Amino acid sequence: MDALISPDEPWLLWAILVGWAAASIWLEQRFEWASKLSGAIVALVGAMVLANLGIIPTESPTYDIVWAYVVPLAIPLLLFNSNIVKIWRESGRLLLIFFISSIGTVAGTIIAFFLLRDLIPGVDQIAAMLAGSYTGGGVNFAAMASRFEVAGETVSSTVVADNLLMAVYFLVLIAIPAIGFFRRNYNAPHQNEVETQTDTQDNQAASYWQRQNISLSDIALAVGSSFVIVAVSFKLAEVFSNLIPENANLFLTVLRGIIGDDYLMLTTITLLLVSFVPKFFESINGAQEIGTFLIYIFFVVIGVPANIWLILQNAPLILVFAAIIVFINMTISFTAGRLFKFDLEEVVLSTNANIGGPTTAAAMAISRGWTKLVAPILIVGTLGYIIGNYLGTGLGIWFSSMMG
Repeated sequence: MDALISPDEPWLLWAILVGWAAASIWLEQRFEWASKLSGAIVALVGAMVLANLGIIPTESPTYDIVWAYVVPLAIPLLLFNSNIVKIWRESGRLLLIFFISSIGTVAGTIIAFFLLRDLIPGVDQIAAMLAGSYTGGGVNFAAMASRFEVAGETVSSTVVADNLLMAVYFLVLIAIPAIGFFRRNYNAPHQNEVETQTDTQDNQAASYWQRQNISLSDIALAVGSSFVIVAVSFKLAEVFSNLIPENANLFLTVLRGIIGDDYLMLTTITLLLVSFVPKFFESINGAQEIGTFLIYIFFVVIGVPANIWLILQNAPLILVFAAIIVFINMTISFTAGRLFKFDLEEVVLSTNANIGGPTTAAAMAISRGWTKLVAPILIVGTLGYIIGNYLGTGLGIWFSSMMG
C-alpha cells in the first residue's frame, strides 16, 4: 500500500522529521509522562505510528540524507567537551562487555539457525547478515549481503525484520534505567548523576536542558567546526581505505577497518582537536544542544522502517529468527553484567551497540544524559564493524556447509 506522502516529497518529509523531533523535545520538557519515557521514545514511536498507518513511506532518499549527513554532523558537536583521558580509561570496561555481548549474538545466531534451518529458505545467508548486523550494525549487514550474494527479495525481508527488532529493542533498552528491578540489581552511577542534577520541582529533561546564553558566533563556530571536522575526517578515511587493499591479509584488513572507517576517524580527529585546543571548543556554547536536536531527528528516522504489517505478511519467521538472536544477546549481556558488576549504563549501551551500531548507542547515551559515555561507546561500537564482518563470514560459511 502506497503511503499518503510520497517518498519523492522531500519538503513534506523533512517537515515531519524535524517537526516531530521538535515536538518530542517539547513534550519531554513539558509533561512528566514524556520525560519518564524520554523524548527519544516519543520520537521513535511517533514515527512508527505514522509509518504503519501509511501516512509516511518506509523508504525515502530523505531518510538516507539523515544517516549520511545529519548523524555525522551531530557527533563532533556532542564531543566538544569530551575529556580524552577519562574516555580511554572508561573504554576498557565497555570494550569487555561489548565483546561479551558479541558472544551473545554468536550464540543466538547458532541457536536460531538450528531451530529454524528447515523452515526458512536461504537461512544460512540470513544468519550471516543478522550475525554481522547484530555485532556492529547496518554496515556489517550490507557487507554480508554483498559477500554471500544474497537475493534482493531475501535482503529486503531481512532488512525489515532487522529494523523492526532494532526499533523495539531500542525502546526496551531506553526504558530499562527507569525499571526498579534493574536499578536494584545494577549500579547506575551515570543515571544517578543525571537525576541528582535535576531540580525536584521540574521534570528531568527540563532541568537538564536549562536555558543557556548562546550567541550568533556560538552557532556559527559550532556548526562551521562540525562541517569542517566531518569533511576532513571522511576524506582521510576515504584516502586510507583506498590506499590499503581490501582482504589482503589479516593485519591490513584490520588496519583498513580502523583508519578507513568514517565514524572512527571522525571520533578520533574530534577528540584530538578537543584535546589540543580545549579552550576553543569549551568556549562554544550550544554545541551539545544543536547536536542533540540533530540526534532527535535520527530517532525519528529509526522508527520509520519498522513496518509491522509488511514483515507479518512476507517473512514472519525471519522476525522470529532475529528475535531469538536479540533475546540471547540481551540475556547473556545482562547476566554477565550482573556477574562481573558492570554498570547498568555500560551493559545497556554495549548491547545497543551490538544490535544497532555505535550511532544508535551514542544516541541513547545522549538521550539519557550519560554524556561521559558518548565518546567511549562510539569508539568501542565502531570496532564492531571489524569483528562483525569476521563473525558473519565465519558463521555464514559454516552454516552453508550444512545446507543440503
